[in-house]
Amino acid sequence: MRTILHSDLNNCFASIESISHPEYKEIPFAVGGDEELRHGIILAKNEIAKKFGIKTGEPLLSARQKCPELKVVKPNFELYEEYCREVRRIYYEYTDQVEPFGMDESWLDVTGSASLFGDGEKIANDLRNRIKKEFGLTISVGVSFNKIFAKLGSDYKKPDAVTVISEENYKEIVWSLPVEEMLYVGRATKAKLNRVGIKTIGELANTSETFLCTMFGKNGTMLYLFANGLESSPVKKMDERDIIKSIGNSTTTPRDMKNTKDVNLIFNLLSEQVCRRLRSHGLKCSVVQIHLRSSDLSSFERQIHLTAPTDISGDVCHAAMELLRKNYSFYMPLRSVGVRAAELSKADEPIQLSFFTDAEKQQKLRKIETVKDAINSRYGRYSLCRAVLLSDKSLLPEYDPAGVTSCFRSH
Repeated sequence: MRTILHSDLNNCFASIESISHPEYKEIPFAVGGDEELRHGIILAKNEIAKKFGIKTGEPLLSARQKCPELKVVKPNFELYEEYCREVRRIYYEYTDQVEPFGMDESWLDVTGSASLFGDGEKIANDLRNRIKKEFGLTISVGVSFNKIFAKLGSDYKKPDAVTVISEENYKEIVWSLPVEEMLYVGRATKAKLNRVGIKTIGELANTSETFLCTMFGKNGTMLYLFANGLESSPVKKMDERDIIKSIGNSTTTPRDMKNTKDVNLIFNLLSEQVCRRLRSHGLKCSVVQIHLRSSDLSSFERQIHLTAPTDISGDVCHAAMELLRKNYSFYMPLRSVGVRAAELSKADEPIQLSFFTDAEKQQKLRKIETVKDAINSRYGRYSLCRAVLLSDKSLLPEYDPAGVTSCFRSH
């Protein structure tokens, strides 16, 4: 029988800020996005703010209506990452099987650690006490026999708590929970399940796997296994890495994008960022996907297969714009857009050449972009950029005109 822990730093960003600013502990306080760049949502809040009904992800305007005296500060991600790295170092003292789940959550497989440190509940309480003593932070820990139930355990009781979900008690604890409490059951899945009368994890567990597969395809089997405590994926060791399946980037612009010209500027920017990451990993993509979110917050995605794998930003941007023109008529302005490269392959992998592709030109463009990567890495994000990016600087996030030294034309 495995022993899996899921540890979650309580109110991570807000708690870390409170260490640097002890005065925040006595007032309703939250970490929020940049309202000027329209990233104005609650990222984390302290327990006092939570009592006002403030929720993670809600707009700052709404949060301030609930609590006019709410103190909001901008996030300091470098500081948060530093604290989270130090906390994970403590986890590694108990096991080498530590799998981060975001910045502030981790799974730990402590099955082989019991003879040294005690059972899962004892290890969980040791971690909770050590992290509180050494960092002034609290964690909630779920202890169970699989990753899904361990995650449910850490969410079950907060803050500063340990919940054990065993083979003996999981039906009592887990099955009464709303189905959306289970990992990977998002808004759309919840709505679909609710429409057929499945509202709790127990009701999901007692639904036929065959029926779930007719609704969700292969994901139906996943939901069935998760709800019945049959999930068995391993906790990865610290030196294991996922194979990269896709690389993407998205942004919410300082103002709405009203036409294809606006989106072309942002797609150029995002395509450059995506292709720079492709080249850094020695990869090319065969599929380009776009994500569009309109000003009423409705969204959708579309994708296209390329004629040949590429890591050239112009190719990716051209494909993204083709998808935009075919699928969006600007019945409403766009608030945010994203570009993703998928179906990745190694850059040095042999491919069938095409009569319609100028391989020599592609090689020259790749060299140009590699040089631009090096210059921007050394001197700043927009030190060398395409001329199209300067056509409307009000759309660029965190634009610094003093940092722009030269540019080249989009192809």
